Amino acid sequence: MDNELTAENRRKLKEISTASVTTALFKRGLRNTYMQGPQRINPDAPRLVGEAYTLRYIPSREDLDTIDVFEDRTHPQRQGVEDIPEGHVMVIDARGDRSAASAGGILLSRMMVRGVAGVVTDGGFRDSGEIAEMNFSAYHVGPSAPTNLIKHRAIALNDPIACGGVGVYPGDIIMGDADGVVCIPAHLANKIAEEVFEMTAFEDFVQERVLAGHSTFGLYPPTDPQTKTDFAEWRKSNNR
Repeated sequence: MDNELTAENRRKLKEISTASVTTALFKRGLRNTYMQGPQRINPDAPRLVGEAYTLRYIPSREDLDTIDVFEDRTHPQRQGVEDIPEGHVMVIDARGDRSAASAGGILLSRMMVRGVAGVVTDGGFRDSGEIAEMNFSAYHVGPSAPTNLIKHRAIALNDPIACGGVGVYPGDIIMGDADGVVCIPAHLANKIAEEVFEMTAFEDFVQERVLAGHSTFGLYPPTDPQTKTDFAEWRKSNNR
């Protein structure tokens, strides 16, 4: 089965919420899809949608992780920054440890200009003030000044990882908004995008009614038959 996310469904995912997506995934029995911890650094950055490209850290060791490791062009962190495909999201398994940086402003800038969709870590980033001004979707648990070498050894690219307590496989669809980050299994992404796009239209209708003073009974969920009739008319008049 072809799991590639279509351009139309990529667009739809950028217009819906992680909250609605987690509900749609829950209906399919998936409970653990929302990453605990990572939050968007720049609130004005674009919505995050892209295929996962993973980087895995293990605890560093003093005899191996010295400053000169960055001279090696095959160092996984530095290689990953140059190899991650356009439109993908770098997802970093920092073991939930923000006591040393997962990366910093220069590496994130390099990924931004290469057309990467964004980056997510369950650790921290250094240069967070600069990152907060970048038009780039970057999510972390909190700022961290020390170099990654103090705590992290970059060990592998594009392996299955854990990030924020969620299992992430290369190619899964990573989606982020103001609430945080959710991981959508690749084989479900197109169906979830289509379903939640429709769900979002209904929720917008409900929100409009609630703000106008309507009770949620019979409206949300739509147990009153009139609700479905009203929704159909609303969609037509709002071109939704």
